[in-house]
Amino acid sequence: MNEYQEWHHTTIADKVIGNLKRNQFEAIYFKTAVEASEYICNRIKPGMKVAFGGSMTIRALGIREKAIAMGATLIDHGKPGLTEAERLEEMRRELTADIFLSSTNALTLRGELINVDGYGNRVAAMIFGPGQVMVVAGINKLVRDEQAAFERLKSTAGPMNMKRLGRNTPCTSDGICHNCLSEERGCRAYTIIRKRPAHTPTTVIIVGENLGM
Repeated sequence: MNEYQEWHHTTIADKVIGNLKRNQFEAIYFKTAVEASEYICNRIKPGMKVAFGGSMTIRALGIREKAIAMGATLIDHGKPGLTEAERLEEMRRELTADIFLSSTNALTLRGELINVDGYGNRVAAMIFGPGQVMVVAGINKLVRDEQAAFERLKSTAGPMNMKRLGRNTPCTSDGICHNCLSEERGCRAYTIIRKRPAHTPTTVIIVGENLGM
């Protein structure tokens, strides 16, 4: 990263963090994923129930392995070998976690979190249930406004996540959102979080690197 990119990332992030705080979120910026990972791990204590929302961003930070080493109890519907019934039960358990870790599909300059979900477990946990929520957003998730956020969901996040999950949807063929009728469609529940949900302490962490999809 050159000095101009670093300046731009920091300047934009400062604006978003100011708006997130006005929206009653706790918010912080780190230049690197390593710094963000250390910050999150400092919030995890032995015996805590730590849940993961299927986020590639969180996986990239290596927090799952660190949480295990710290003596936390993991709740993770992405564990290999689970049956569909077991996966659904893990998703329900995620709502009772002490800490729920996730990313967001888009974060506007006004400090709004915009997401699309298939099962609804991730967006549900971001709104109510866990003792605290920590949302990590790479600099690539920042967009100007709601319109740009929904365009990002359709043009980037949606098709790439469907491809990652191996879904048989039109977007996995041509990379374009079709508002399809496929039974395997993953774009089902759309949420806009304009203010911190009333009873859910939420920290939004912006990282000055591209993370996730």
